[in-house]
Amino acid sequence: MTPDHGARLRLVLAAAWLLDAALQYQPFMFTRAFGQSLAESAQGNPGVVSGPITWSAGIVAQHPVVTNAAFATIQLIIALGIAWRPTVKLALAASLAWSLAVWWLGEGLGGVLTGSASPWNDGAPGAVIIYALLAVLLWPGGRDASASFVAGRPFGRLPARLLWLTLWAGMAFLTLQSASMPSPGQQASAFLALVFDLVAVGIFLPVPYARVAVIVAVIAATASWAIGQDFGALFTGSATDPNTGPLLVVLAAAYWPARAGSRSGNRNATDSPALLAHPAARLPQPGDAGSALCPRTALTSPARR
Repeated sequence: MTPDHGARLRLVLAAAWLLDAALQYQPFMFTRAFGQSLAESAQGNPGVVSGPITWSAGIVAQHPVVTNAAFATIQLIIALGIAWRPTVKLALAASLAWSLAVWWLGEGLGGVLTGSASPWNDGAPGAVIIYALLAVLLWPGGRDASASFVAGRPFGRLPARLLWLTLWAGMAFLTLQSASMPSPGQQASAFLALVFDLVAVGIFLPVPYARVAVIVAVIAATASWAIGQDFGALFTGSATDPNTGPLLVVLAAAYWPARAGSRSGNRNATDSPALLAHPAARLPQPGDAGSALCPRTALTSPARR
């Protein structure tokens, strides 16, 4: 893993926000129908969740041009801010706050409280909550710079793995919940839930097996995006984001573990075991303890020639 792998993933995240901004500028978004579509996410949710959704959707429906222009511009600013190094932290913080607000008021918490949301078909728990996770896990710097995967650097490997476990195990639960009634696809749902569970726990295994889990996560995310989510309905004119498939792929890339040896870039070539096996391989250096008394140093010193 190269040191700038996290920076490249942040550029991919910026590109995803740029796509969202472009989708938000579609003609449909400037009509009352967009506000009405937002109100639909209140259905099936508890009153404490659906009430604010209905209220905000009513404002959007009454002022579609002004509100949507603001939405699109905010997402454009977030995209540019993440792409520009001096403002990346500020933009990631803004994207986290914006994502949580949209997840509630725009997606109805991804439908996770309705009992019928499906990760395969609907993209539960919602695309914008993945944006929020990426904002946290791709934060520049962090307390664990030696982590073998990018997502483990900002706050540590264990918290990052627990977030991965929560996401994928939650998707397994939602898959089983949405297919609780007997149907021809119930066995397929059970198999998909098992795959999600294996992906969830696989990130805790040694590097070779963790890599398998990440690869399976990419395959599952891509398959659900292409088959279940119809490529995020990007060409319908009413999509606001690409849905969860591509974002889960970016998230999986942030968990790709490097080999143990690739994190030891600060080791000096003279410290390798092969060289240390030979006593004459490393000559005393100026400043070493006892170097002034070393016969080899005295003989080769320019002052003694």
